[in-house]
Amino acid sequence: MKFVDEVVITAKAGDGGNGCVSFRREKYVEFGGPDGGDGGDGGSVFLQANKGLNTLADFRHVRFYEAGRGENGASRNMTGAKGEDRIIQVPIGTMVYVEDTGELIGDLTKDEELIKVVQGGFHGLGNLRYKSSVNRAPRQSKGGSEGETRILRLEMKVLADVGLLGLPNAGKSTLITAVSSAHPKVANYPFTTLYPNLGVVKVDAYQSFVIADIPGLIEGAAEGAGLGIQFLKHLSRTSLLLHLVDVAPMDDSEDPVQSVKIIEKELQKFSEELGQRERWLILNKIDLIPPDMQQEYCDDIVKRLNWQGKVFMISAATGLNTKKLTNKIMQAIDEQAYLQEQENQQKNKQESNSEKT
Repeated sequence: MKFVDEVVITAKAGDGGNGCVSFRREKYVEFGGPDGGDGGDGGSVFLQANKGLNTLADFRHVRFYEAGRGENGASRNMTGAKGEDRIIQVPIGTMVYVEDTGELIGDLTKDEELIKVVQGGFHGLGNLRYKSSVNRAPRQSKGGSEGETRILRLEMKVLADVGLLGLPNAGKSTLITAVSSAHPKVANYPFTTLYPNLGVVKVDAYQSFVIADIPGLIEGAAEGAGLGIQFLKHLSRTSLLLHLVDVAPMDDSEDPVQSVKIIEKELQKFSEELGQRERWLILNKIDLIPPDMQQEYCDDIVKRLNWQGKVFMISAATGLNTKKLTNKIMQAIDEQAYLQEQENQQKNKQESNSEKT
């Protein structure tokens, strides 16, 4: 199935049913009076997150979604039936924007989470509603209101704890295959990965995290070179970035230091916030360097980069040091979760004290 991560649709809520003008007509009942019932409310349109979906490809063929119209009221004070709601299934991680204004109206991050995107029209009133002491036989009713219509942009951003960055053939797909149950295509040519892949890394029986692999970037990606930077948005939800670099490229003219700087430049062009996110340097394919030269060679790369963050030397192909890497990632994620929990508790405590005062 083709991977689709952005689509524009139209959602139309149902109109409200009209009120009825009617009078009682029963034998031996003189001046029966009004008995016109109200119409039914129009149905609304909802979006619901579904963990069974991982792409917006289903929206390629159907772009218009409409809820049911409310039925009209009837005599004998019968209210029209409510229009049927329309519930549209979308992948977890879908963000919903109003296309005209760019307003974010929803972010579906949990399975079965539900948001209303357009409100159904309200019911009309029957003539019974207009009966009064001075108007015993009203011939007045009210029509139902129109349901809302919105043009929506659905944008899917994968949910992952860790994101992989790097040039094509840096070994990102090989790493995600080595540490998780995901099996993205791996081959010895650029742009083997054409869309994001997710893998669940099980550190032990009770600990795991999700890792995301996106297509490799090249110089000029921000201007559309290669596959561009369209998939970088999928890293916006991650808390940690792993920057993979091939320390033994097939082309001797390729410098690992320059490779890192290319990605840093494109990352900053895309998002300053993403560029400032914590990033670990992963020196991959060290198995292609003689064992007695590995440490010295990698130290030289780190020194020339003036890298201040964490550094790991691994071989995704042979599994060298990958277990150590995943353990450190799990530890960092747990620490972040603990700090976030402490921050939330402190915030709740301050809000509670503020309410008391």
